Amino acid sequence: MCHVCFRGSDRCVSEDRIAVFHRLHSEGCFVIPNPWDPGSARALEQLGFSALATTSSGFAWTLGRPDTKASLEEVLTHLRSIVDAVSVPVNADFEGGYAAEPEAVAVNVKRTVASGIAGLSIEDASGDPQDPLFDFDIAVDRIRAAREAIDQTGTAVLLTGRSEGFVHGRPDITETIRRLRAYAEAGADCLYAPRITSTEHVSAIVAAVAPKPVNLLINAPFMTVAQAARLGVRRISVGGTLARTAWGGFLQAAKEIAEQGTFTRFDGLPNVDGILGG
Repeated sequence: MCHVCFRGSDRCVSEDRIAVFHRLHSEGCFVIPNPWDPGSARALEQLGFSALATTSSGFAWTLGRPDTKASLEEVLTHLRSIVDAVSVPVNADFEGGYAAEPEAVAVNVKRTVASGIAGLSIEDASGDPQDPLFDFDIAVDRIRAAREAIDQTGTAVLLTGRSEGFVHGRPDITETIRRLRAYAEAGADCLYAPRITSTEHVSAIVAAVAPKPVNLLINAPFMTVAQAARLGVRRISVGGTLARTAWGGFLQAAKEIAEQGTFTRFDGLPNVDGILGG
């Protein structure tokens, strides 16, 4: 396997994984599911998925915290554990870059690239409930800073620009498209607006940023892979929904034990050791 190292890093980034990740975005439509720990990552790889993406919420829940409450250091450790567990490309849910100012985002992006990831996303959510999105110009500068930081590492790590209006109470498709176009011009390789759920909006985003690829979040059964592909979507992620599915099964079984003293949900369970090579 070919690797490329860059100054200041104690790790080598797999050039092969990055190249594979770029090729996946060049045609067709692929699903990039979101594991929350090394075990779930290995299981997804065994099922044949060609790339994986981390989930900030799924990881935070493993720490007993709500989404966005993991620290940068915890996230970097988590990213390394996922990358080391699998051989397929891994995209990092890097939230807002764990900083507000573009210069600080750039510093953090370089540290993230050093974890061995093949891609990362930067979103424009500010964390301020009164003003949930970064100002347009600042948001664009943050994407540009991330792009320059990646380029300075000498890698081709794939950068996804995310606009979070539909997540944070600003469901304006015109403004979302304006931001995604600007992120594309600032150097984002892939564009992503979570919580878009109408075919009209999906089609409008795909057309607006073409020929750059679009990621679609599917966290409810509103669309199939085949339907998304027909709309021109290149990449589908599921966010924390696989983790919530696992939590759902766990809580239902635990509730049955606590309230009824029965164990019916212990029937028909998978051989996890077998899945993980035990």
